[in-house]
Amino acid sequence: MPRPATLPLIDWKAVHASGQDYATWLAAAESAEQRDQMEAQRQALKLDPSAAAFMAALPRPVHVVAIAEDWCGDVVRHVPVLQRLAEAGPNLQVRYISRGQHPDVFARFLTNGGEAIPKFIFLSDRFVECGNWGPMPEACKELIARGKACGDVAAARKKVSALYGQDTARREVVAELIRLADIASSREP
Repeated sequence: MPRPATLPLIDWKAVHASGQDYATWLAAAESAEQRDQMEAQRQALKLDPSAAAFMAALPRPVHVVAIAEDWCGDVVRHVPVLQRLAEAGPNLQVRYISRGQHPDVFARFLTNGGEAIPKFIFLSDRFVECGNWGPMPEACKELIARGKACGDVAAARKKVSALYGQDTARREVVAELIRLADIASSREP
């Protein structure tokens, strides 16, 4: 039986280094409206004290490669959450790249075979891949998958919008991102 293809190794340290910090990435946004909306959401987002304390106490650096472009509604919704977590925890070091900047990286993180952003790739202090998140919370991804399965993605998107409306504090996203930061900063299994 033939062996499956082996994907080429990614130099995560170089990919991370090639990205932009939040301020630079945001300043280069194509849409002033989207840029302003992201910044307003970032400023308005208040982390739960336990989430902020967890981020402040991350025991080791966690590097995040965020594949994000400002035209995308999910990017506008979720990048401010990631950035707020990074501001709360100096050990969360985020760099932003576009899909076209590293197509080999983006191709590994398709969602059900489709191009969807944002994608946040969590790396350890040694730049070992430990997990990824995106383009939306797990419950929302499940709804979209169910919508595709039954042929009614429009109804699924309405349900996703309703979930977003119920979680204006982005608690679900915060919890999922903190879980990945916890894994990437682990000192033991």
